[in-house]
Amino acid sequence: MKLLRRLTGWFRSRSLRSRLAMLTAAAVAVAIAVVSIASWLLVREKLYQEVHDSLDQAPRTGPLGPARNPALYCGSTTAGALATVPAGAFGDRFGPQKYDFQILLNDGTVCFLGDASRGINVVASDLPPSTDSKHVAYRDGSYLNGDSALVRQTNTTVRVQGVEQTAVLLTALPTGGMQNSLNSLALLMAGVAGLGVIGAGVAGRVVARSALKPVDQLTDAVEHIARTEEVGTTIPVHGSDEIARLSTSFNSMSTALANSRERQTRLIADAGHELRTPLTSLRTNVDLLIRSDAQGRALPPETRARMLGNMKAQMQELTVLIGDLLQLSRPDTPNPEAVRTVVPFHETVERALERGRLRGPGLVFATDVRPWYVHGDPAALERAVINLLDNAVKYSPPAGTIEVSLRHGRLTVRDHGPGIPAEELPYVFDRFWRSPSSRQLPGSGLGLSIVAQTVQDSGGQVSLGPATDGGPGAQAVLVLPGQPGAVQ
Repeated sequence: MKLLRRLTGWFRSRSLRSRLAMLTAAAVAVAIAVVSIASWLLVREKLYQEVHDSLDQAPRTGPLGPARNPALYCGSTTAGALATVPAGAFGDRFGPQKYDFQILLNDGTVCFLGDASRGINVVASDLPPSTDSKHVAYRDGSYLNGDSALVRQTNTTVRVQGVEQTAVLLTALPTGGMQNSLNSLALLMAGVAGLGVIGAGVAGRVVARSALKPVDQLTDAVEHIARTEEVGTTIPVHGSDEIARLSTSFNSMSTALANSRERQTRLIADAGHELRTPLTSLRTNVDLLIRSDAQGRALPPETRARMLGNMKAQMQELTVLIGDLLQLSRPDTPNPEAVRTVVPFHETVERALERGRLRGPGLVFATDVRPWYVHGDPAALERAVINLLDNAVKYSPPAGTIEVSLRHGRLTVRDHGPGIPAEELPYVFDRFWRSPSSRQLPGSGLGLSIVAQTVQDSGGQVSLGPATDGGPGAQAVLVLPGQPGAVQ
């Protein structure tokens, strides 16, 4: 187990390219090994079957036919019996020897014919198991000199000193040539397997290098961003495989980070610009008051009251601006931890209308609000509606009419003011954007941005454009998903 853990740790410490090359080489090695072993076994079986078929063609009685009564040379052992065989006893009487014959009597005596040249090692299973003359069996054996052989056992009868005895005729064919061929084949397959594994390792290395090239590019890009903090760096995407999808995802993430940083930078710059004006005014007024007190030259009461009023107004503007900045400091994506409950949106609109009437006491509010329930953040939704009403109040003429309706989740706020030029419509929901004609009016330029973000978090849509009836003024439309009855 320790060795296995060490090997596993060593493997995991290698680079991904090396691991892929090693895994490829291992897979090819296993495949080659399985194919080679299977091929070797099939060839071995085929060769053994050929020797078996050749041995099966030998006569079952060999040279001991009924009409023959050859001389036998016997001994207690195979070597002893073979030593009694005279050289050339039969000469070329039977022609060249293809098979080797050996006789084994019931008492274990071994006998040879006169033309025997090599003996077969005898085993216990060679003794006659029965008197069945049809008994035939095969086994792997060997000669006295160690050469391998395939041996056939056949029951027969022989006449020894005028007495017939039951014996076993052993017929053998050498298999040494077949073994040499199998050994050569095994060496050849081992060499081919080795070359195949080496080639697979090299090919795996090349393939891994080519396949992981996009990953290397991705790694270089990530390291470049970590080193330089230059978000927005992308890598080329080729194809549609997993690596291409990873590259696409990285490019999307890098672009999103770049956009987020750009928005953050722009927000800070715009916030600093907006904060500079009230702070400068406050500093000027405070410096003037301090200088007048230090010099003992008191300001006229009317001037002092006007300056304090201006300071209060600037403080209120700063308070509103900071509140808007805090509202916009949330992420652009919906916060899953935000409080989202069932909101009677029509009641939210009614409360916002009450505050709108206080801010525009000389205006007429024509309302048509019907029940509608949504899921969302109650405080954020109320502030979004108030911002729409504040925008309408700000641009409405004196004694003008603001039409507010809520039907089937569609809130419409329409004023009768100067309206919005067509070229300014794409920017109305941008942070700190203010129309050139309205920069003298109070406000931070963040109200409609807050509306857009709140509606997006609630899964709705908001738009601002000219009045649909062709008359003067602008019309804001806010649509939220929900239903007219209370939802659970």
